[in-house]
Amino acid sequence: MLSIEENDKITQTGPGTPMGDLFRRFWIPAVLSSEIPERDGNPVRFQLLSERLIAFRDTNGKIGILEERCPHRHASLYWGRNEDCGLRCVYHGWKFDTDGNCVDQPAEPENSHFKDHVQAIAYETHEAGGIIWAYMGPKDKVPPFPDFEWTLLPESHFAAHKRMQMCNYLQNLEGELDTAHLNFLHRSWKPDEEDFMPEAGLRRKKYLLSETDFGLLCMARSDEPNDEYYWRMTPFHLPAFTLIPGPYDAANTLTGAIPLDDTHMWGFTVTWHPDRPLNERELMMANGGAGSAVAVDEKTFIPIANYSNDFLRDTELMKNGSWTGIPGVRLQDIAVQEDQDGPVCRRWEEHLGTTDRAIVGARRLLIQLADRLQEGIEPPQVQHPEAFRIRSVAVNGSRDTDPLELWRRGQPVQSTSLSPAS
Repeated sequence: MLSIEENDKITQTGPGTPMGDLFRRFWIPAVLSSEIPERDGNPVRFQLLSERLIAFRDTNGKIGILEERCPHRHASLYWGRNEDCGLRCVYHGWKFDTDGNCVDQPAEPENSHFKDHVQAIAYETHEAGGIIWAYMGPKDKVPPFPDFEWTLLPESHFAAHKRMQMCNYLQNLEGELDTAHLNFLHRSWKPDEEDFMPEAGLRRKKYLLSETDFGLLCMARSDEPNDEYYWRMTPFHLPAFTLIPGPYDAANTLTGAIPLDDTHMWGFTVTWHPDRPLNERELMMANGGAGSAVAVDEKTFIPIANYSNDFLRDTELMKNGSWTGIPGVRLQDIAVQEDQDGPVCRRWEEHLGTTDRAIVGARRLLIQLADRLQEGIEPPQVQHPEAFRIRSVAVNGSRDTDPLELWRRGQPVQSTSLSPAS
């Protein structure tokens, strides 16, 4: 378990906090490209790491992410006019480009150089894979953009989705790393089955971790017939991404738990296939069809099924086919995560078991990196963009096969560095 102080450190990501500083050393998703499709279109406002921001696409198609408040009298730039390569505050007409430079102050004297000394807070942006990414750290520490596999593919091969979740980011991240819950929370059966949880669902697992250039590889191993093991390998790559395991030939899914503030998060999911366009079923599941994504309100991104309506739980279905009665894997996750002690879990009162090894490892890594950053040691993972081009793995293998070899066989490139399993 964590102490109260450690729990505060790992869950708080606002400006000036240790974990906030760590998140700001990485490229993180900010908004979907589809939210700002038009040049000179209306800006969108959102929060990220407890900062109020706006995003806009200028006349030339360049993306800007600025602090929402105008540096002049702190009016919201959300109401601004996006025109002629800049965003003009409607209150007094001050205009800012995508880099935050003040390019016009129409009410000041014609020969004034005041605007040259005014700067809006602006963050580095990168558009790739259906997402606008932001780097919110020091300007002299901007890392290379990670080689996420789907960002290198044609648009027909991937789909990006976003939702708001009413809890701290860590509750979602830990849920993604928790293999043991799969046989319970997501359990379903046919109504005519007497044994709704067969022996296979309760098979004992062994849990292993390997350090990587991207974070951790979290592995769960269970016994199979014919002298084989079943391996479920979930990459945790920093600062808060996981890849949901599936067979070698299935579509891949990444999830990102990105803090909106300390009690809300943005859940980004991307589904992709490296060799072909996504098929109709994959697209449906990736866009809210009861798979890794959920149906959301188009403006707020709040799930249609949510805490206020019990996530559409069907108590009759709990007797006839569903462990929870809640429709869809992602909604089942959200229901327990949002109601896990409230928006911030009191981890100092937990009782962890052997099934929580990946969760303990992720917590330890995050706190260690945050502490080192406070000492002036930068996170080394950001300098390995190629290490982020990875996939999850769920596969059977003979018991004498090195699990890391099974992992490497499922990767798009062979450059991922892994330490021995421990």
